[in-house]
Amino acid sequence: MSAGPHGTGAASPWVMRWAHLIPPHARVLDLACGHGRHMKSLQALGHDCLGVDRDPLALEAAKAYGEVLQADVENQPWPLEGQAFGAVVVTNYLWRALFPAILSSLAPDGVLIYETFSAGHETVGKPSNPNFLLKAGELLAVCASLRVVAYEDCFCPDPPRYVQRIVAVRER
Repeated sequence: MSAGPHGTGAASPWVMRWAHLIPPHARVLDLACGHGRHMKSLQALGHDCLGVDRDPLALEAAKAYGEVLQADVENQPWPLEGQAFGAVVVTNYLWRALFPAILSSLAPDGVLIYETFSAGHETVGKPSNPNFLLKAGELLAVCASLRVVAYEDCFCPDPPRYVQRIVAVRER
């Protein structure tokens, strides 16, 4: 969950394209938030953000845009058990064991906005380890219990990357 080059700069166009679906003044979880680029944009839209990352230096920057929590979610228990969010945002991060916790963190009418690297990306850059690349249709399968609003499995040319991205809502 390091900040890396994607941890700074502008919010993902995918996240911002679908941010209007987040209920007004929602509590938003930005998982693997890095420096808080999505927190910044979502806070500007009136949401209360919680950024979770294991990198304390990245969280120093992210705390300007909301609450932060330093946690190693890959090696420790899920720190947000029982909490519900109006939206969960995840970009450029994949730890499959967290899918159940992510889905259970969505409040009724909560929106999941997820975008990360997929199979094929190993041909153009890092990550290249299949453990960190979604398989074809994997996000659709993970979100089978939700209402899928949008889904893409595509190649993006600038910068070159293979991604899957989904927007899904937990209906009441």
